[in-house]
Amino acid sequence: MQRLSISKGHAFILVFSVSSRQSLEELKPIWELIKEIKGPDLTQIPIMLVGNKCDETAELKEVSTSEGQGQAANWGVNFMETSAKTNHNVKQLFQELLNMEKSRNVSLQVGGKTTSRVAKDKCELM
Repeated sequence: MQRLSISKGHAFILVFSVSSRQSLEELKPIWELIKEIKGPDLTQIPIMLVGNKCDETAELKEVSTSEGQGQAANWGVNFMETSAKTNHNVKQLFQELLNMEKSRNVSLQVGGKTTSRVAKDKCELM
């Protein structure tokens, strides 16, 4: 089921808890599976690494912001911290993912020819 979801997916949000290093480690095999299924060049696929529970006190955090940013840079994806509890950056997360989707190159099959276009505010068929 996971392989099917990845193969059909157009964007991905990989969420870990900043209060659990293990939750970040558990994303690594999922990341490898996404690369295996989608191919090694994921630059055209909107992907966000998200550290949730950023409202936790510093003593409870096991993954720092810089560590999360470093992992995201290593994978070549965007990074953001959120808090589902306080609703911090939740709307911004989905807005950023949508912006990434809008700005990526899309290929359209038109009359047997493949045309690359940049999606701005909407998609147009010609």
